[in-house]
Amino acid sequence: MRACLLVLALFFSLTAYAAVPPQLLLDVARFRNEDMAVKGAVIELYATVPGQSLTYKRRAPKVFQAAASVTLEIIREDGSAAYQETITLKPPVLSDTSISLKNPVSFQKRILLPDGKYTLRGQVRDQYRKGQNNVVEQPLVVESAGKALALSDVVLLARAAAKSSEPSNFARGGYSLTRAPGGLYGRGADKVFFYAELYNSKPEQTAQARYRLRSEGATKDVLVTNVAIRGQAGQSTPVVGELDMSKLPAGDYTLTIEMRDTKNKILSSKNARLHRNVAEYAPAGVVAPQ
Repeated sequence: MRACLLVLALFFSLTAYAAVPPQLLLDVARFRNEDMAVKGAVIELYATVPGQSLTYKRRAPKVFQAAASVTLEIIREDGSAAYQETITLKPPVLSDTSISLKNPVSFQKRILLPDGKYTLRGQVRDQYRKGQNNVVEQPLVVESAGKALALSDVVLLARAAAKSSEPSNFARGGYSLTRAPGGLYGRGADKVFFYAELYNSKPEQTAQARYRLRSEGATKDVLVTNVAIRGQAGQSTPVVGELDMSKLPAGDYTLTIEMRDTKNKILSSKNARLHRNVAEYAPAGVVAPQ
């Protein structure tokens, strides 16, 4: 009888595992198109597949490999495709699949899009588990930046932005950026790092930036920092910062960046949502070259 129960438990465990589709996280940031004659924006599309959601297949003695096929699309309002691409992502090879930690793998693409309303669609398929796929969709609105002081979208980072003069698909404003997929900050990640860009700031103009972190559903900020940002002549100004959340409990938070004038009036504001999970280890994404 006990043997039958064990077999049934194993069966249902495997059935439940097989029913869980692979995961796909889509992070999108909109930046100003430096060609001011073209209406639109630069879209940074960052797709991440967590390694825990994939099947690892034995390829050789003590060598296990997973692979995911990811199709990314940006659909116009009329249903036509503004962008479409299919890529294969492979997490690092493992020698032992019994370990619980399996690194994610990410892909980034920069796309120029004209103003308009779009739908971002991503589909991920586990190459070693037939019939397992997952589709994620989200709206995407592109609007050209005007002539007033304005902020780009906020990019959440897994580690502090590092200055870099080398051109890279993962660098902006002279900084190398390592994103925090899905805005997740796991065990050991006691600081939230971020990057944004300030547009239309007058040369040598100093604006006051306020960084605020607020728990989901709360009415008061749990962290607030004020920083002076000096505009750069003839180009966008990087806004790079961090907040220490080591004393904050796990949960969902909203990071807000505000740009204020000398009279404390808000000139521009952007939000980004993040999740702090002190029980789960969240390694920085392993990036696929592009």
